[in-house]
Amino acid sequence: MEPRHKPVLLAEVLEALAVRRGGAYVDGTVGLAGHAAPILERSAPDGRLLAVDRDAESLARARERLAFAGPRVRFAHADFREVPSLLADERVDGILLDLGISSAQLDDPERGFSFLGAGPLDMRMDRTQGMSATEIVNRLPEHELADLIFRFGEEPRSRRIARAIVTARRRARITSTVELAGIVRSAARGPRHGGIDPATRTFQALRIRVNGELDGLSAAIASLARCLAPGGRIVVISFHSLEDREVKHTFAALAREELRLLTRKPLRPTPAEVQANPRCRSARLRAAERSAA
Repeated sequence: MEPRHKPVLLAEVLEALAVRRGGAYVDGTVGLAGHAAPILERSAPDGRLLAVDRDAESLARARERLAFAGPRVRFAHADFREVPSLLADERVDGILLDLGISSAQLDDPERGFSFLGAGPLDMRMDRTQGMSATEIVNRLPEHELADLIFRFGEEPRSRRIARAIVTARRRARITSTVELAGIVRSAARGPRHGGIDPATRTFQALRIRVNGELDGLSAAIASLARCLAPGGRIVVISFHSLEDREVKHTFAALAREELRLLTRKPLRPTPAEVQANPRCRSARLRAAERSAA
């Protein structure tokens, strides 16, 4: 059964990209093709799309969803940081990065992204490479775990949580999502921050570390901006303040010479969209346009 997927800020994405007939576009995080399909529909009959994703399973689903476009879409199992090399000297009219996790990844307990269902503590976007969250949780020294949880999760109780993890792993290796969530909840005693589950920030921190989500993000955005044709647009959707800060500062730096900002402040989902899709509540969209020069 195909996972339910609601593309975030879809109308805003299409408007910010200014999708047109015959245009050339890149979806660097194609996921389940929730944004890619409308881009191909709007750019028909001869618009083209490079669909990229580091998650092979998501890419396979995107292939099925976008079969209607035939040769107008090219697929690549890669990280969005590799897009400039995939394009070579080609310049495109629009690039989209949706930095969030897809519904399929969240809803599949085997992926280990969520603590709502029991599953292995994995969290890798690309399960063919890299260290899983299990390895990080069971290997890192206590002070490194605390620093990781504080830096990437912005968790004020990071040291207490790291101490509890190390104490628990001395008894037995931590391997499941529900087990880790229980340890974190017990350590993070006190009121919930903003009404979220106490384990949320720690899981976010581990996911960012496992996938290197902030590694070279600023440099990657700058490289992608240079793949745009004059007047081409880049749109980035982020889901936590650390990512959004990188995007904001990178766009601001590029705006001095290369880009024109289209969003002085990030666009946010409407209350109606949040009600229909609560997972989109933290989304922030920023967009910029390549200068004619």
